[in-house]
Amino acid sequence: MQMLKKITKQQIFIPIAALLILAIFNLIADPSFYKITFSYNSAGQPVMTGNLITILDSGSELAILAIGMTLVTAACGGQDISVGAAVAISGSVLLRVLCGSNTRPETLQAPIIVAFLVSCAVAMLFGAFNGVLVAYFKIQPMVATLILFTAGRSIAAWINNNELPVISEPRFGYFGGYIPGIPIPTPFFIAILCIVVAVLLLKFTNLGLYTQAVGINENSSRLNGLNPALIKFLTFVLLGLCVAVVGLIKVSRFSTINYSVIAKDIEMDAILAVALGGNALSGGKFNLAASILGAYVIQFLTTTLYKVKVQSDALPAYKAVVVILLVVMSAPVVRKWLAGLGKKLTKQVKEAV
Repeated sequence: MQMLKKITKQQIFIPIAALLILAIFNLIADPSFYKITFSYNSAGQPVMTGNLITILDSGSELAILAIGMTLVTAACGGQDISVGAAVAISGSVLLRVLCGSNTRPETLQAPIIVAFLVSCAVAMLFGAFNGVLVAYFKIQPMVATLILFTAGRSIAAWINNNELPVISEPRFGYFGGYIPGIPIPTPFFIAILCIVVAVLLLKFTNLGLYTQAVGINENSSRLNGLNPALIKFLTFVLLGLCVAVVGLIKVSRFSTINYSVIAKDIEMDAILAVALGGNALSGGKFNLAASILGAYVIQFLTTTLYKVKVQSDALPAYKAVVVILLVVMSAPVVRKWLAGLGKKLTKQVKEAV
């Protein structure tokens, strides 16, 4: 009993439990869910396909966003609901630099790395805009980011004069597809790289400690010599960098952009990944590994819902139910009640024995 209690108290227990439930459900409902096959993509290269590959592929975008969203949530006690629109802006900037004034150039007008760095700068600038509103103007994060959430996709369309640029260079498609000779989707490797960078950043700097300190008690952190506003601002800038990486993957998948559809509702999935990771949405202590695992669990859930023929426009309703359950379960009153219930059951078991 003590061992079980110790395991369930671990923060990463929540996403692991959710993953096991989904895995068992799919194993019972349709064992072929786990089938992985080799096929050929449009370039004639052998690649791995299957539901698990889809989860690794699409879930990697969400995992990258979950890194930045976790830091923002921990420091600010609120969430950025503009990341989907910011991805559209970042992707639009990327295509604008690559295409120049011609929406269908025969050759790229700039190196891909240059275009990516420009999109990073722009995404971080918009992240800084949100950060200033939250950190220095003391606006609640969801209200502050509502501005970009509302206007972001229009800005993205304006950048390219409301046209849809198309990239014909095959190399550009590698970032959202497959590198020749490697059958695993490239976004998975990009996610691993981002995770490694994030882990090193938290390990060799005090950013993680400062972020948690500000989220737990802003006034105490200020008295201990920290600058809470600067910490909050930096988390939004780092989220902007994550947005730029996702923007690269998104536009690379189709070598073009659809301003109204790209990264639609991804902000909800990113927030849900943080919550599913057992992180308090009110800020404070966080577990980055749990958030990343939560991102892949969310994609597992999405793929499962598609597998059981749930319509795409109904997906947010199912995910909203999960959000409600997670928020209710993380509420102090509910946790206190569950703890009391656990003690009562333990006492009854001991008396029975």
